[in-house]
Amino acid sequence: MALVVSAQRTPPITAQGTVAEPPRRLTFPALGTKCEVQYVAPEGDVQAAAFERAAVAWVQAFEAKYSRFRPDSLVSRINAAAGKSWIEVDAEMEQLLKLCDTLHFMTQGVLDPTSLPLIQLWNWKAPQPRVPAVAEIEAARRLVGWAKVQRAPGKVFLPEPGMALDFGGFGKEYAVDLTAQIAVDHGINNVLVDFGHDLRALGAPPGRPAWHIGLEDPQHPGSSWASVGLSGRGIASSGDYIRCFKIDGRRYGHIIDPRTGWPVANGCIQATVITGTCLQAGVLSTTAFMLGVPKGIEFIQSCPGAEGLLLTDNARGQTRGFFQYVAS
Repeated sequence: MALVVSAQRTPPITAQGTVAEPPRRLTFPALGTKCEVQYVAPEGDVQAAAFERAAVAWVQAFEAKYSRFRPDSLVSRINAAAGKSWIEVDAEMEQLLKLCDTLHFMTQGVLDPTSLPLIQLWNWKAPQPRVPAVAEIEAARRLVGWAKVQRAPGKVFLPEPGMALDFGGFGKEYAVDLTAQIAVDHGINNVLVDFGHDLRALGAPPGRPAWHIGLEDPQHPGSSWASVGLSGRGIASSGDYIRCFKIDGRRYGHIIDPRTGWPVANGCIQATVITGTCLQAGVLSTTAFMLGVPKGIEFIQSCPGAEGLLLTDNARGQTRGFFQYVAS
């Protein structure tokens, strides 16, 4: 976690000089994390109740269909059929697979939805994590490769036993953006969607010019070293200082580079990106984290409208416009 919603130091004041009511909050568990939506709507408003029902229902349906942790999900059925048979998919899944094409190309292969064999091999959650043998890593790498996935209208096939899809590299961020759109569709234009600290901000809370998001200090997790003010933007961070394990003094993080088969170890400890959508912010932050400094900064700057910050143990790199968002 590298982002936290900042607490306001003073009660917000409306243009009429009265203390503004705080935003409404919708909180529910999904996608393996805490999902929270703050939004502005009149108390007891029918649109607000309809929005909350629609948002929760959509996220739950998305998770049930695409989570690899659900044995009955579409993704799990595709994975179980690897090397055996084609699986029928609907138009929505075909659209997500096309999105995978785009993200894989945009990130120069850094984001590969077939990386699950490597992710499972480097299991940082295991009771006794271990460094896999080189032969194990190479065997897992041979199962990874987005170009291997076979597709035909209405169906998909993973040709090798052991291959597997995982939308964890972009699914949560995709859900954030869709939930923000559901809010807009219900007439709610001031909303902050926060799914496990991947965020999309639209409008602003009452009496404020923007939503304030804290930037977590990797040296002191849980505390912020600064905050940014956002409206009409998405923000996401990638880091390995919490989800990791250590052996013989070396840290092995959860972000695996599919090009090498090993956890990223370029000195970068956190990458934060602000751009138009949460999906793009998440993809860019993960890619920049893998590329490190200075290539990660160059990559972010190559994407119109994106700004980013990369932290190492003893240095900081940022795009030219990142600090225009920093509020404190």
